[in-house]
Amino acid sequence: MTAKHSVTTTPLAGGAPPDEPDADAPLTDDEFQRGQTAMLARRARAETGLSQRAFAERYGIPAASLRDWEQGRRKPDNAAQSYLRVIARMPNDVAKALHDAA
Repeated sequence: MTAKHSVTTTPLAGGAPPDEPDADAPLTDDEFQRGQTAMLARRARAETGLSQRAFAERYGIPAASLRDWEQGRRKPDNAAQSYLRVIARMPNDVAKALHDAA
């Protein structure tokens, strides 16, 4: 079962504007999964120390896809998730294999 973020329609006691998501509401399963894969993408790139653009070019990933993954807007498919895990563990080896194969 997935939880839904509730929306407040009346002003909150702390003065928060109405119609904002309840920050204390639990995440839906989809929101949680996107957050997990966003961390995976950010961790893989952090291991290289590269910018999004340089990482995307080095590993053959569309820069827009990488950005969407890191920001949790989209979830990479299973193959891309596996690729990110390998990059996170062996970034130089992956880059060398890609270079040698070209």
